[in-house]
Amino acid sequence: MDLVLAQATTGLAYGSTLFLVSAGLTLIFGVTRIVNFAHGSLYMIGAYIAYSITTSLASTPVNFFGGLLLAAAMVALLGALIEVVLLRRIYRSSEVFQLLATFGVVLILQDLALAIWGPDELFAPRAPGLKGSVEIAGAWVPQYSLFVMAVGPAVYAMLWFTITRTRWGLWVRAAAQDRETAGALGLNEPMLFTSVVALGAFLAGLAGALQIPRETVNLQMDLAILIEAFVVVVVGGLGSVTGAFWAAMLIGMLHALGTWWFPQSTLVLVFLVMAFVLAVRPYGLLGRAPSSTASHMRGHAPFVPLANHWRVLGLVALTAIAVLPSLFGDYAAVLATEIAIAALLAASLHFGMGLGGIVSFGHAAFYGIGAYAVALAVKYLSAPFVAALLLAPLLAGVAALLVGKIVLRSKGVYAAMLTLAFAQVLWSTAVQWVDLTGGDNGVLGLWTVLPASLASPLTYYLATLALVVASLFALRRLALSPFGFALRATRDSELRAEAIGIDARQVRWLAFATGATFAGVAGALQAFHKGSVFPTTLSVPVSVDALITVLLGGVQTLVGPVVGAIAYHGLSTELTRLTDHWRLLLGLAIVLLAVAFPEGIVGFVRRRFVRT
Repeated sequence: MDLVLAQATTGLAYGSTLFLVSAGLTLIFGVTRIVNFAHGSLYMIGAYIAYSITTSLASTPVNFFGGLLLAAAMVALLGALIEVVLLRRIYRSSEVFQLLATFGVVLILQDLALAIWGPDELFAPRAPGLKGSVEIAGAWVPQYSLFVMAVGPAVYAMLWFTITRTRWGLWVRAAAQDRETAGALGLNEPMLFTSVVALGAFLAGLAGALQIPRETVNLQMDLAILIEAFVVVVVGGLGSVTGAFWAAMLIGMLHALGTWWFPQSTLVLVFLVMAFVLAVRPYGLLGRAPSSTASHMRGHAPFVPLANHWRVLGLVALTAIAVLPSLFGDYAAVLATEIAIAALLAASLHFGMGLGGIVSFGHAAFYGIGAYAVALAVKYLSAPFVAALLLAPLLAGVAALLVGKIVLRSKGVYAAMLTLAFAQVLWSTAVQWVDLTGGDNGVLGLWTVLPASLASPLTYYLATLALVVASLFALRRLALSPFGFALRATRDSELRAEAIGIDARQVRWLAFATGATFAGVAGALQAFHKGSVFPTTLSVPVSVDALITVLLGGVQTLVGPVVGAIAYHGLSTELTRLTDHWRLLLGLAIVLLAVAFPEGIVGFVRRRFVRT
């Protein structure tokens, strides 16, 4: 019993911290409708600032806890600055472009933290006055854990009172329910939005500051907490602070008890619970269905076949792409291969997202299935190159057909988080099922089945290019087919689409599986290109890179994923070679593109230079 109580206390303390982050995230989304990908970075910056303050002052309770509050206040100012400089310019953009801009902020803040505090983990001092433990029902519980455990409910009570009993809270609730009407009634929108973002940033910074006696301060804190904060917000219901509180407590307890009872499944339990909740309640425990069934993706002019002069230009560009790597050696061929694979992965995501409004945070799941299908077929079945290559899209497509039935019951961010849950479960399986996948050691030796004609980087690039071009052509034909038009109809208005006889669920389900199938092709090509497969193939950064690639190129264009892959992958690769501050430069470039070119690179060029 004493061990159970100790673990429960640890879980509630972690849940309290998780609630602070999630409450800020859900407040910002509820009012501004921005999915703030940089919220985890604010948590990380809060921890770093608190470390600097507490280590530079005498170790007294006043200095320590005053330093934590000062750190949170400084993060609040940073959040207000981000809102005024960046977020205020993208409120009218679609949610996915807001996500793109805040991802740029993630890169900027991470590079600044690296430059200021360095790459090493930092150990903060323990909290003065709360260094010991107290005995409760036979269990020794750290005093600081009890303190942190109490902070969450206290903050929740203050938030509840503020939102339900003050004029500011009235405006928050009005803006969350109907921003346009609230504005017509005199809402000072800029001031309210700045104050909400500042409050959300304060809570994230406070959560990070509170963690410094409990864990090391490091550059990986942002993504780790962000994923679980997203889980909490989605399980609780977007925009619901009360839902976030109970979901955070649930996730915290799962962490603590899961680590004790099921240590091998801890990474999976959180996402399985989220999947179960959303399967029963598609909009979370206390969330509400959106007032409209229309997709968050904006409609646009129909795609049309290319004019003859564009076809000629495309053939010239394709010829140049095929020939140029042979003039610059093996490095150019390797880089071109990676860009071609990235373009196919992005195009496979774009098929569901651009045409159907199906945003995925876990598209790496199908990319990884394709890669592991190749690796395991070669390792255990001694499959030849062609057989393994054909198996990859088949398994990825079948997996999407099975998972899609559950994922597509939800919409928007909820569906996107379900795809993330699926990807995280697969990633955890790949890490922990060592006997099958090799765990972190991966599956090696895939080059042994490559035909001799594909052994050189240049010949493999040409083969990859041929398969990628054929896949892109197939996706384009599908986009311009009746199926593609039906998919866009469900995106723009599901009710109208169903009124004219389109089975919206069936169309979206098949589109989801189609995109996954081609992601499997990209994964197979990547596996043979690297000659090995590791669990990182299924990781969140792979999904994020694919999403960023689509957004940079342009969601509303068919050629956008290709241009986005060239811009994003090429720029990130070259910046990595040229400077240690590549994250800062890449983040600034992404923010600039998101603000100046909200339609993406291709969308901007088409609007600015192409007359139809």
